[in-house]
Amino acid sequence: MSKSLIASVGFECASSSVEYISFGSSVSLLDFDVTLFRPQIDDYTGYYDTYNGKPCLDDDRSFALRRYMDHWRREIVDAVNGGKTIIVFMTDLSDLSVATGEKKYSGSGRNSRVTRLVMDYDNYRFLPYALKLTPSIGRGMVLATEKSEPLNEYWREFGEASTYKVIINDASSPGHVLTRNGNKSVGLIVRSKVSNGALVLLPDLNLDAETFTVKGKDNQTLWSKEAQAFFPALVAAVVSIDKAIKSSGEVTPEPKWSATGWFKLRAEIDIESKLASLNAELDRINEESADLKSRLSDVSLLRGLLYEKGPQLEKAIIKALRILGYSAEKSNVDNIELDVVFASDEGRLIGEAEGKDSKPVNITKLRQLALNVHEDFEREDVEKIAKGVLFGNGYRLSPLEEREEPFTEKCLSASVASSAALVSTPELFLVAQYLSDNADPDFARKCRLAIGSTVGRVLFPPVPQIAVPQDLAPSEA
Repeated sequence: MSKSLIASVGFECASSSVEYISFGSSVSLLDFDVTLFRPQIDDYTGYYDTYNGKPCLDDDRSFALRRYMDHWRREIVDAVNGGKTIIVFMTDLSDLSVATGEKKYSGSGRNSRVTRLVMDYDNYRFLPYALKLTPSIGRGMVLATEKSEPLNEYWREFGEASTYKVIINDASSPGHVLTRNGNKSVGLIVRSKVSNGALVLLPDLNLDAETFTVKGKDNQTLWSKEAQAFFPALVAAVVSIDKAIKSSGEVTPEPKWSATGWFKLRAEIDIESKLASLNAELDRINEESADLKSRLSDVSLLRGLLYEKGPQLEKAIIKALRILGYSAEKSNVDNIELDVVFASDEGRLIGEAEGKDSKPVNITKLRQLALNVHEDFEREDVEKIAKGVLFGNGYRLSPLEEREEPFTEKCLSASVASSAALVSTPELFLVAQYLSDNADPDFARKCRLAIGSTVGRVLFPPVPQIAVPQDLAPSEA
């Protein structure tokens, strides 16, 4: 019998028998006999805001996570129906919120407000079956007596090392691994109706234990002897699950010769043709939708000047400065990290960004800006000291008409002493909004001159009055 082809998604194995696949890959699971999953999404939740007490991903991470979840959901369905075995180690349930790609707008002019719409999400959205999962942690488990035979060999080897992290609440699918008390389902085998493939949900194993790695020469990370013993044993156990499922399967895989056109029914051919057409159209729609969502996210980034803080505010500032005609980018040279370095014919400037939820921007960031300017000037390739600009978004969560002065009195007076400019990001938004919709080089130059020549609070030139398209004009009550 040929050797089983095995893949792991979400974790690495100390075994040459297993091919590691990153969660962000587009690899097809039909190339493997057995695929091992562990739904850890730490790479997508490393930086987040919160919403209703849960992590809330930004647009980029939301769209990436949803795209990969959709990919694996399709792959698992195709693989299971194609006679493959998918084994999922049920790690902790991670509840979070992700962007829908839609935004809600209210008000107009200075009263305008944008709300980013989000929806509930979790790390088990890649499963093609709607299972209700409840977080619960325990070690006491037993195999159900009925139809759990495919798990016998695996459970003898790894039952004691297993920990359940979720309860599977699904009355239509009686569990194959149960809690010792209460008979709650914590493991499940879901068989395909058209092949001898199956989706196997198992209690979690500690697959990233610290004892699995050691430090070698040059501080390299190497597999420990413990890992080199554990993972080959795990591979043998999951292969036993695959073989047992295949031998006990109720559906015989259809041989290739019987699936040829000679034996196919006309109704079967018609349905397959319609499915192929729908799948092609669905792929086209998904691709177009993903492209539009990505473009929408990029276009709407500018509005972050009104309400954002941190890295998202920095991105919005860089976008606005480019609209004003600057070359602008985040910089990290010689271990000097700068929020934004921007330049034009009028000169080179260094910016620092700060957003405050319910108070003005204080002198702290101005001191940081001055330090950055002087450290930058100490570099050998810098011949002229750059001008410092503090971009402030004070009272960022309040409507614009309710906000007070975005900078403290100390910050205003200190900016004059340090020859720095203070830019209110909502005011930067208004000029960038106009320039993004209107080619006006003269106005852009006046805005750059305002930033470059001002010491203290920057006052931009008035935004030119333009005719509002009829379909965008506010209607009268």
